[in-house]
Amino acid sequence: MCGIFVSMGEVNAEQMDEVLNLLHHRGPDEGKSVLLDNVNLGHRRLSIIGLEDGIQPIHNETEDQWIVCNGEIYNYASIKEQLEQETNFLTHSDSEVALKLVETKGVEAIDQLDGMFAFFIADQKNQSFIVARDTLGIKPLYYGVDDEGKYVFSSELKAIYKFVKQAHEFPHGHYFTPEKGFVCYRKIESPDYEFSKEQLSDVNHHIRQTMEIAVQKRLIADVEVGVLLSGGLDSSLIAAIAKKYQQGQLKSFCVGAEGSADVINARKVAESLGTEHYEYIYKQEELIEAVSDVIYHLESYEPSLVRSAIPNYFVSKLASEHVKVILSGEGADELFAGYAYMENFQDTAALNKEIIRILNTLHHVNLQRADRMSMAHSLELRVPFLDLDVVENALRIPADLKIHKADRMEKWLLRKAFDGEIPEEVLWRKKAEFSEGSGALDLLDSYAEKTISDEEFASIQAEAAVEVRSKQEAFYYQIFRKHFPQTSMLKTVGRWATA
Repeated sequence: MCGIFVSMGEVNAEQMDEVLNLLHHRGPDEGKSVLLDNVNLGHRRLSIIGLEDGIQPIHNETEDQWIVCNGEIYNYASIKEQLEQETNFLTHSDSEVALKLVETKGVEAIDQLDGMFAFFIADQKNQSFIVARDTLGIKPLYYGVDDEGKYVFSSELKAIYKFVKQAHEFPHGHYFTPEKGFVCYRKIESPDYEFSKEQLSDVNHHIRQTMEIAVQKRLIADVEVGVLLSGGLDSSLIAAIAKKYQQGQLKSFCVGAEGSADVINARKVAESLGTEHYEYIYKQEELIEAVSDVIYHLESYEPSLVRSAIPNYFVSKLASEHVKVILSGEGADELFAGYAYMENFQDTAALNKEIIRILNTLHHVNLQRADRMSMAHSLELRVPFLDLDVVENALRIPADLKIHKADRMEKWLLRKAFDGEIPEEVLWRKKAEFSEGSGALDLLDSYAEKTISDEEFASIQAEAAVEVRSKQEAFYYQIFRKHFPQTSMLKTVGRWATA
């Protein structure tokens, strides 16, 4: 996990140092920049795989192709084994595999990569370059054009805005070359076939099988991997699977207000699984104090995102004191119809269309929160539920088995598939927002109501460049604008339907 910065225009040493300092939290282990003929490559590294020789930028043998990469390639070992007969590897880094794959097989081979990634390859031999981002946009990437018409790329907006007046999010599931422009190399689509309602045992088997493989992939690291344990269904299932396959004692982490549901249920799961459990109880004052830092790292003021990011911020801080990688339950609600409104989609095709729609919005809401809050504390966060095989399998499940009904609670199928793996009272616990279960929602809402008068709220609404829908949003929006005064940056903010 890392931070990357690339400029096709001129960047002096002082400017590069400033940019890499802005991205230091994404990679405190090492930082390096390289000036090539027509491109400046900058990289901050959080070393996870190839600890001794994985510093970036990484080049090929002839030093005419270079890569800077943020993320992890989970199938790097199998691709490397295939390519070793054709080319020589200079490091043990998974990022080098992406470079070598493109070098030997061409840009079209990017669709062979299984992982979360955003990378830039400088092709000095052909005076060109290649940029790519993973299918769901788990890893962030932005781009813009400077005053001289030169491309600039970065993992975070705060770095790219040092060089451009307007930035854009790089589209997920795409690669870009100057010759071809943006090319969609993979997108989530409804599968060719689906299970029948009578195949419940097969459905349960495939859910367990794809999830276990997904978790095993994400335990691959040269450092210790832990789990975020909120006490809800999704993170508890991830923890249960990880406990089966993790070598050594599994560490779990939870935060919340005193007596909150998350803290109480996480303790139960940790005790049941036998994890080495850590928790942090925060007070209202700490939440308020953290808001400014959260918004700075999150690069958003969207209320649902900010209030759920605050517990993420604290749990990432806690986890970073003990591990470098953590697993999270992001994506389960989308795949297994965990949201109440989804009961409106009784037909499988209609439900899948909605699932695919919301999966394709995660890149600038939930996944942005997950990446930024973990990386704020130099922690890599991995999301097993968003493994592409898990996604494809989930889309094969008939809507009738997914939709919650009067006699069947949300995510019934997922709960059924893992019956007996975690405590009953947790397995069948009703869904709660992370911010709600952790006790953050009420604290933040009451603070905004007390500190912003009706008159002040009306004034903020009148002056704002966007619609401000609640006092809580007004509170976040004011902080956001102090950190990021560029009006064009407002266009990058992903927003939910309600505030």
